[in-house]
Amino acid sequence: MPPKQKRGEATVERLFTAAIQVYASQGERGFTVNAVSAASGVSLGSLYHHFGSFDGFTVALCLRCTEQLFDALGAAVTPTRTARGGIRALVVAYLRFIEENPDVALFLHSAVSAGLIEAHTDQIRADMLGGISEWVGRRVEAGEIAPLPGPVIEALAMGPVVAIARHWLASPHNVDLAQAARALPDRIWRSLLPE
Repeated sequence: MPPKQKRGEATVERLFTAAIQVYASQGERGFTVNAVSAASGVSLGSLYHHFGSFDGFTVALCLRCTEQLFDALGAAVTPTRTARGGIRALVVAYLRFIEENPDVALFLHSAVSAGLIEAHTDQIRADMLGGISEWVGRRVEAGEIAPLPGPVIEALAMGPVVAIARHWLASPHNVDLAQAARALPDRIWRSLLPE
């Protein structure tokens, strides 16, 4: 890789890292282009050079965080042998990601709530959910998971997990993620069983 490209990638990485830290410490109101530039040590001109605008940067950061989450979920689900095992792996991996990456998770959940990645839903589904969607499709075809529309399966499988994650992110001491990881998989699994 040419040195200029390495420097560019390092700059982008510094911006992303600083942005997550700024968001975690200062919240949505403190998440500004000036704050990210100051925290990263990267000039405004360089940020605009790489992303075109702060909105472009924010969307890129959202997509990056989403990719990190779906990489973790895909790695957990893909090798499982049964639908029940896959659902358990999905739930546990999501909750583990939240616990191990609270700042990324906070930003990601806030970005989704704010609709920042709404325009990129098709890209996310195609690029990042691909392995998970294929896994679910195989389980539906095998008769292990109810033949429901994709969004319904997603809501049943991920809705409770996302709700727990949001509660934990809002007030970590009010939710025991280990307890949730024990309680949710079987309940979610029962909601996905074919009739």
